[in-house]
Amino acid sequence: MGKISAGSYDLNTFLHGGYETDIVTVFYGGAGTGKTNLCLLTAVSQAKKGNKVIFVDTEGGFSVDRVKQMVGEKDGVDEVLKNIFLLKPTSFKEQKEAFEELQKRLNKQVDLIVVDGMTILYRLEFADAREKGEKEIHKINSILVRQIKLLAEIARKREIPVLVTNQVYRWEDSDKMVGGDILKYWGKCLIELTNDKGRRVMSLRKHRSLAEKDLVFQIYDGGVRRRGWL
Repeated sequence: MGKISAGSYDLNTFLHGGYETDIVTVFYGGAGTGKTNLCLLTAVSQAKKGNKVIFVDTEGGFSVDRVKQMVGEKDGVDEVLKNIFLLKPTSFKEQKEAFEELQKRLNKQVDLIVVDGMTILYRLEFADAREKGEKEIHKINSILVRQIKLLAEIARKREIPVLVTNQVYRWEDSDKMVGGDILKYWGKCLIELTNDKGRRVMSLRKHRSLAEKDLVFQIYDGGVRRRGWL
């Protein structure tokens, strides 16, 4: 079992070395909690080393300006961006096509896969499917299962780390992950992110070897750093 750097000394300390390479790590939380920043930070960290990254951006959160801030060196930005292959689906159908393209790219060297917004396009499709009946709902659920299962198999068999972000919705005074138990089952590391009036907290909810714990963190130009422990 290997690990890759999260791109931050404080995050690596929190995770005892970084993200595991043979599993899917899922970040989940509301808007503005830091999910995209964590993905970008790891992607930039790997790309700076010359490693190849596939970044599936369904929410339009990938920012070249943010990459420049994280790189911190004007001359190195182009080389970093050359190592990040960006896919930008805008519908659930295009997301399915993006996963087909992802599989083709695996014929070449790939060191990290990021899917920033695994369920936002699924959620839009699900809303339409509800009007068409159970058969259509089952169809799109099956597609989502195949996609996350594919990511889990890639991670396990090829030891390519996979980072995925997921949205949440409010149900009976608590936040639930979109997609029900689909991502909860296939994600072997679950990290919940919250932002309460600028106080950002990262909570480790599921891990194969680490106990549940929390980290108060700050997003700054260079990436992410610790503000305290809970």
